[in-house]
Amino acid sequence: MSEEKKGFFKRLVSGLTKTRDNIVAGFDSIFSGYSSIDEDFYEELEEILIMGDIGINATSAIIEHLKEQVAEKHIKNPMECKQLLINSIKEQMRVDSTEYEFENRKSVILVIGVNGVGKTTSVGKLAGKLKDQGKKVILAADTFRAAAGEQLAQWANRAGVDLIGGQEGADPASIVYDAVAAAKARNADVLICDTAGRLHNKKNLMEELRKIYRILEREYPEAYLETLVVLDGTTGQNALAQAKQFAEVANVNGIILTK
Repeated sequence: MSEEKKGFFKRLVSGLTKTRDNIVAGFDSIFSGYSSIDEDFYEELEEILIMGDIGINATSAIIEHLKEQVAEKHIKNPMECKQLLINSIKEQMRVDSTEYEFENRKSVILVIGVNGVGKTTSVGKLAGKLKDQGKKVILAADTFRAAAGEQLAQWANRAGVDLIGGQEGADPASIVYDAVAAAKARNADVLICDTAGRLHNKKNLMEELRKIYRILEREYPEAYLETLVVLDGTTGQNALAQAKQFAEVANVNGIILTK
């Protein structure tokens, strides 16, 4: 297991190293290659950031911020704005608050995302984390895919939490209904629902989620509802498109970024 883990982290580090090296090499060439700060300089900088998969909106914000700083501080030499650029990128990535509402009150966490992004693993880890915080946790498995049910059972066992699941292919809403009854009966702090990863048919997914939301509103109004979408970090800008699609059909209010 530790060998496998080491192999995974090595691959992750080498993959990220390639991206970082590309960006750093680009920065070095641009900062040493230009003698003045002009539109060409900004355009090339923009290209390096976009090629590094930083994203168009984030890149535009970083460049605009850099331009303001350069004008404000009357900077003429490109080398002098290198640190400003680094600070600007850091500013884009700053997160002010990291605690979630479900850590403080009786809650239901609905976890959605396409298959293969690491949804079930995320659910298992989240269950373990909340259990370590002293919370009573119940997991609900939408057993659309048999392997996911087995995988979640292993996570539930490892975390020492209860698992509610139906027969393979059972209606997801009925599983959520049973899980809510169990959560109320056992006075659980958090109920985590692992949904099957369907996005190929938006109409069906919408209908299914509506049913689940209705059950939660009717049967468990006292619980705070959090909907998290799981995205695979290695898919780059495509993850944003997925997030938007899910936001159209669900009340997404948080993201789990995997891999």
